[in-house]
Amino acid sequence: MNADQILTEIREANLSYLMLAQSLIRADREQALYRLGISEETATLIGLLTPAQMMKIAAGNTLLCRFRMDDDLVWGLLTNHGKAANDTTTRLHASILMAGRHQEAA
Repeated sequence: MNADQILTEIREANLSYLMLAQSLIRADREQALYRLGISEETATLIGLLTPAQMMKIAAGNTLLCRFRMDDDLVWGLLTNHGKAANDTTTRLHASILMAGRHQEAA
């Protein structure tokens, strides 16, 4: 994949992410805050964006979304499915850890 293809993919991902985020925010704000890992202020801004503004923001060369799992514990919980006795419990534990980190960031 060359540089132009990568930039095109980034722009498409950005637009998809903004559209999804705005849809989630409008449908269920509290769930959106948790699922997206964003603050109230950011949710308000995204919720008010016009299609033209979303296109302009998405056109940048930097991804707007990022991985929320930034430590080995959460990655280990998410990637060791099948090895643990109970996958549901393992995923629940990872979700609880990420939710706690969202609260710390807010």
